[in-house]
Amino acid sequence: MIDWPALDTVFLDMDGTLLDLHFDSHFWLEHLPRRYAELKAISHEDARAHIIPRIESEKGSLQWYCVDYWSDRLDVDITALKREVGDRIAYRPHARAFMSAIRASGRRCVIVTNCHPKPLALKLEKTGLDQHVDRVLSTHDFGRPKEDLQFWADLADTEPYRPERTLMVDDSLPVLDSARRAGIGHLLAILAPDSREPVRPAHDGLASIAHFDELLHPVSGEPIAR
Repeated sequence: MIDWPALDTVFLDMDGTLLDLHFDSHFWLEHLPRRYAELKAISHEDARAHIIPRIESEKGSLQWYCVDYWSDRLDVDITALKREVGDRIAYRPHARAFMSAIRASGRRCVIVTNCHPKPLALKLEKTGLDQHVDRVLSTHDFGRPKEDLQFWADLADTEPYRPERTLMVDDSLPVLDSARRAGIGHLLAILAPDSREPVRPAHDGLASIAHFDELLHPVSGEPIAR
């Protein structure tokens, strides 16, 4: 499935790839509308009708991922509300073992996430995720999301990589398509990003897994010199 000897670098998405997407799904679809209804003294139905279409209208843009943008737009402290349900932040199965195997093999392992720096700090605090990789990068520091083709060129200025010897692992098809168009030669889709949702169907022409235990042996079995 993955040609490990052909790889020097592994870029990893965070939410839905390393961490259970349930935290974010629960926050945006359930916790935020409920707390917004309480704070604004409106019904839960009215809160959802006010919030959900606005969020969906920004999908794929940097604003969609920006807690400062939504704090201003909705007049609530999104970061504080996220902390209220921070106990739901959790690793996906075998994610830590997978990261350890990549680093032990000598390959560079970098998290490249669309997560805003504020919730990113919360997630690192809760998980210690940054201790398992060489670097953590947020697209907000580049001013473009991973869905933007130009992001990958900008990324190379900060984190040099050879596209043909790089693997991108993500649960988002638009992100994987952007990486492909940027020349990244190896792509892997995650089919079970949310532990509370069914496993997604595989995609024709795209390597896909549900969980990382499907890849652990090949990684650890192909060590290379850093």
